[in-house]
Amino acid sequence: MKELVAEEGNEPLTIPVVAARAGVHATTVYRRWGAVGDLLADVVTSRFSGDIVVPDTGSLRGDLERYACDLAKDLCDPDTLALVRATVGIGGEQGAAACRSERERQLEAILERDQGRGHRPPTLERTTDAVLAPLYYRAVFTDFPLTLDWARGLVTHLLPAA
Repeated sequence: MKELVAEEGNEPLTIPVVAARAGVHATTVYRRWGAVGDLLADVVTSRFSGDIVVPDTGSLRGDLERYACDLAKDLCDPDTLALVRATVGIGGEQGAAACRSERERQLEAILERDQGRGHRPPTLERTTDAVLAPLYYRAVFTDFPLTLDWARGLVTHLLPAA
């Protein structure tokens, strides 16, 4: 499925196209997923689960910088970017939720660990808005590069120097 999404053909992504590529009857795919959006959401959930390790550098700033850089690198991969774009485009809100849910869980783990260190980290919503949202927006909707310095800068804006 990932390879099919990454291909830049003129044929729209449909259940019959997916079934033909998989060598099964379309009914088999329809029975399991029902729609291409459901299938893409499962592919994204599977792809994003555990692909980026939640860093533990000993500091919130270090963890978030490494996380942002790892995510920027991942989103620069053409196959990953094609999968995200297809999932959001075809899957609508369900696709968007699939793209962000694992990432939010990873951020939440980073923030909870910092809280366990006795600190008061920003909320998950604020961190998502400051780090995750700009990364995805830039990757999916613009041609601006996802440089590591730019990704680290997102963390600097979230956690200005004391």
